[in-house]
Amino acid sequence: MGKQNWKPGNMLYPLPVVMVSCKRENEKANIITLAWAGTVCSDPAMVSISVRPERYSYDIIKESGEFVINLVTEDLVKACDWCGVRSGRDVDKFKTWHLSEYVSGYMATPAIAESPVNIYCKVRSVTPLGSHDMFLAEVTGITVDESYMDDHGKFDLSLTGPVAYSHGEYFSLGEKLGKFGYSVKKKG
Repeated sequence: MGKQNWKPGNMLYPLPVVMVSCKRENEKANIITLAWAGTVCSDPAMVSISVRPERYSYDIIKESGEFVINLVTEDLVKACDWCGVRSGRDVDKFKTWHLSEYVSGYMATPAIAESPVNIYCKVRSVTPLGSHDMFLAEVTGITVDESYMDDHGKFDLSLTGPVAYSHGEYFSLGEKLGKFGYSVKKKG
């Protein structure tokens, strides 16, 4: 088996693709599409997103100190892609895609109502890294679409049609292969 040497790059794929909503007080809400988003801590619950400083949403997030991560589904993937190639400086992304703003009790920044999971985040720090700056944020709350709850009150993400991103392409996630710890679970 042969291997090729490549220059350093980001090969940690697939990734969740997310639509991040943000808003300055007394201005329209905006959406930025990101694949550089991830979990960094479970207690307290924390996430990170990385944004290029020249992006329109960068200053909005930095000034407001908050944002909402909205998970993308198969139904939202076209809007997600469009929001990633158009600037909120020029268009109202919520209006153009007929997306509804959902304001929770967690913060003034609206979530995308059509997203099955909304993660409300307060910025703790901004770290310049090079092409992107990383916003480290604490999760202050989550809202989920009740229609994806099973008979036992458990949220079933697989029913939402979740989407992943890999090398410039979007993929729907397939069937479940197992769950955490299944490889060591005693049978019978």
